[in-house]
Amino acid sequence: MRKDWHKYFMDIAELVSERSTCDRKKVGAVIVKDKNILATGYNGSIAGLEHCDDVGHDLVGGHCVRTIHAEQNAIVQAAKHGVAINGAEIYVNTYPCWNCFKLIANSGIRAIYYKDAYNIDTRIQEAARKLKIDIIEIR
Repeated sequence: MRKDWHKYFMDIAELVSERSTCDRKKVGAVIVKDKNILATGYNGSIAGLEHCDDVGHDLVGGHCVRTIHAEQNAIVQAAKHGVAINGAEIYVNTYPCWNCFKLIANSGIRAIYYKDAYNIDTRIQEAARKLKIDIIEIR
């Protein structure tokens, strides 16, 4: 049976997450517009610096701050290559954090699809409602 588009792009986000260099949580993101992949990202260290997997975690308040989140890396990849993402959708295998949501919203992404309901922040739900950004769980 042929996969629907949402499952297809979420499966790609899962595959992208396998490139993550932080073993605490492997996250992948795929930015899509008109059923075309515009950019991908996974959580990992700043390009050229040490990875968590190699030198350990930099923990602050129980969270690793060495890594850049998958959503951030996908948005940066699009910007770096001059790819417009206004009006796009993002598929993330994990519910975004507040900081990633703010970047997603300001980049013009209009829908967030997620798989893992990890650490859901009610501020995101309220802001998304006001901004008319859809947040949809994909199983």
